[in-house]
Amino acid sequence: MGAGGRTSLPPPSRTSEDDTVKRVPFSKPPFSLSQVKKAIPPHCFRRSVLRSFSYVVYDLTIASILYYVATHYFHQLPSPFSFLAWPIYWAIQGCILTGVWVIAHECGHHAFSDYQWLDDTVGFVLHSALLVPYFSWKYSHRRHHSNTGSLDRDEVFVPKQKSSIQWYSKYLNNNPLGRFITLTVTLTLGWPLYLAFNVSGRPYERFACHFDPYGPIYSDRERLQIYLSDAGVLAVCYGLFHLVMAKGLAWVVCVYGVPLLVVNGFLVLITFLQHTHPALPHYDSSEWDWFRGALATVDRDYGILNKVFHNITDTHVAHHLFSTMPHYHAMEATKAIKPILGEYYRFDGTPFFKAMWREARECVYVEPDQVTESKGVFWYNKLDD
Repeated sequence: MGAGGRTSLPPPSRTSEDDTVKRVPFSKPPFSLSQVKKAIPPHCFRRSVLRSFSYVVYDLTIASILYYVATHYFHQLPSPFSFLAWPIYWAIQGCILTGVWVIAHECGHHAFSDYQWLDDTVGFVLHSALLVPYFSWKYSHRRHHSNTGSLDRDEVFVPKQKSSIQWYSKYLNNNPLGRFITLTVTLTLGWPLYLAFNVSGRPYERFACHFDPYGPIYSDRERLQIYLSDAGVLAVCYGLFHLVMAKGLAWVVCVYGVPLLVVNGFLVLITFLQHTHPALPHYDSSEWDWFRGALATVDRDYGILNKVFHNITDTHVAHHLFSTMPHYHAMEATKAIKPILGEYYRFDGTPFFKAMWREARECVYVEPDQVTESKGVFWYNKLDD
């Protein structure tokens, strides 16, 4: 586990299982952030309003076509085919709307355009439509980027130390049924539980909620925008209520509700897999610094969904280093920084469903490595059978 070099990594398709779990270096990198930035072509940092909006139009057009087909033709199909058509619609529409979520996420990072007001307007509309409190999430997510890899100050999927593990965890994580139940609850309820109760987030001195303008997550200057976020979500809920009155609950659940569950599930899964890996370190306050924390992330391969999700899955390392870079330049930037990052760059080509199962088993808690003298560096471990 020496210092990171400048040698190129092998192509992801040839990554062996040993390479996948080999720990990334935790010492201070022999390169600086400015050196990494200089390796990226300057045009990668330019934001285009027209190009950014083209992705909005593209995603919403596909979502509209899927909605039209589902609501106008599914009821005409013979009964066996109509029952098959809806799950296909849910899966595809959920993936497309996840792409819409990612564009709103881009707005929250000021990566959509050069105009902050435009980014916030687009992000607010898109996220509200998906029942996300845009500004509330924007500010907590910004703190996640400012404290990535910190056991004390990170905002999401903060790993527990062994002393904090509950007695029943070994029954949930060490057998397939318990692991399946845990993952199912996490993927279906994880996002709303995080927003409402800060589940998996950092501990605060009092109750933390993304819908509470006076909660400990936010500062005084941010509170008015938290009210605005709540108003956006409430407005969409009001519209959904009227849709239920007009079309029926089953119609709203089939057309909107189930795809939204798919969006929420992918959102949780993507975030979980970006920051949970046996090869990634976490740091306490004695060791943490922003640069090493930002490097303690992993790029994943979701196959064709990489494009559907606007490459948020396989360019996450570059995103944490330069979060205002638009997604349509992130692949080029990732290729440019790999030779500089060397061993500090981590790509895992394991299919995401296998990686999800593996990480749920192997990454239960963190503890310092007994072999090294760096007691402030923590690594994932699994529970004993």
